[in-house]
Amino acid sequence: MYGPGGWSGKYQRRLAISDTFVVVLVMVLAQAVRFGWNPEAPVAGPSAPPYWFVSAAIALLWLINLALARSREPRILGHGPQEFQRVVSASWYTFALVAIVGFLTQWQISRGYLLFALPVGTFALLVYRSAWRAWIQAKRDAGELQAQVLVVGPWTTSEQMIRRLRRARRAGYNVVGVCLPPTSPGKLSDDIADVPVLGAISNAIGAAQRVGAEYILLSGNDAMSLSEARRLGWALEGTGIGLIVAPAMVDIAGPRVLMSPVEGLPLLHVDPAEFTGAKYLLKSAFDRASAALLMIPLGLPMLIVSLLVKLSSPGPVLFKQQRIGRNGEPFNMLKFRSMIVGAEALLAEVVDGEVGLYYKPQNDPRVTPLGRFIRRYSIDELPQIINVLKGDMSLVGPRPQIPAEVALYNDLAHRRLLVKPGMTGLWQVSGRSALSAEEAIRLDAYYAENWTLGGDFMIILRTLRAVLGREGAY
Repeated sequence: MYGPGGWSGKYQRRLAISDTFVVVLVMVLAQAVRFGWNPEAPVAGPSAPPYWFVSAAIALLWLINLALARSREPRILGHGPQEFQRVVSASWYTFALVAIVGFLTQWQISRGYLLFALPVGTFALLVYRSAWRAWIQAKRDAGELQAQVLVVGPWTTSEQMIRRLRRARRAGYNVVGVCLPPTSPGKLSDDIADVPVLGAISNAIGAAQRVGAEYILLSGNDAMSLSEARRLGWALEGTGIGLIVAPAMVDIAGPRVLMSPVEGLPLLHVDPAEFTGAKYLLKSAFDRASAALLMIPLGLPMLIVSLLVKLSSPGPVLFKQQRIGRNGEPFNMLKFRSMIVGAEALLAEVVDGEVGLYYKPQNDPRVTPLGRFIRRYSIDELPQIINVLKGDMSLVGPRPQIPAEVALYNDLAHRRLLVKPGMTGLWQVSGRSALSAEEAIRLDAYYAENWTLGGDFMIILRTLRAVLGREGAY
């Protein structure tokens, strides 16, 4: 159950305790690293306090900002990037305020002290929040920590909503029933037939109370007028049941959406997706700078892998394959060779008639023993850092496909060609090879229209976890 007495209240309290522990520990370490264990070390400047006072004040301000940013809001816990984005925002606001105070008071707070506290503290908060998220996701995968939801709306829209919520189990919504208009067929399709139909829309509140629903979710309800929807909200007051309204548009993210109230009507303004401009130039610059930096620690390991590939089987070290990039431009994508020479000529025998987007056979006999290992940990993808340096690819984006697969694209799949392909992407960290082709395409199109640099950073972190956990790769 949500609420102060349910699982979310207990989880929030645990997060608050963990936040306090991490922030206090980081501030103590920052002072110890910079000034030793002398708590009375003074801050330079007129009437400046000792550093123990500054450390305590920063820790308190940091915790207040974490609370004000609503980083422990139950509705964002366990899924999506908002929790992490709010933690980062709270951290930056804290140290921006410290800088302003230092400027106004002329206290010369040590840069080394702050440069240790900010990145280390933010990273520590993100790491332990990730650990808590892994725990909550494991619970949700087992069917626990779910908010009970009654879906209310037209038959077709309600079915689509139920399927989406079931695919996103880690979002924490469990559908306990559905209320449909009187004109609907009265039953659901076979794949979701286990969801009980609890009557007409007009009986939604009574049905929600009978099954213990915590939320009523209105799914594009054209059977209910604006005034009736408002009265539904009134009727829910005092029942402890929340109201969720799903807009008619799907696969749009927060940066493109603005809510504007007009005569009591919440209008959603949806900005058109843009695929040029300063944001894309910044992404390109970030990609190339990051790729250049990555070559420093990865140069020697890549050389070792090159030698192992050369010694383990006859053939070239690198495998070059034409892929389709942004705006349909072809380029040669690089990989460490993981298959026998001439593997492409044997593809028809391996797939045995199985064709389609993203098709990837398991137990492929063309893969060498070393190739199976480097594929399992995505080591074969490392040469694509060179593609990023050349500007053919990005660190994060849709995976590039071969021309034969692009020829099968529908309108939705073509959206993924509006951005540079990436070494990793949203669908890889959402299931990798285990996802269906349709779901992978939808996630790629969603990324192309809604990406942000902050979201890219989260995808990179999730990629590391997915690779180390060997989730869905073969």
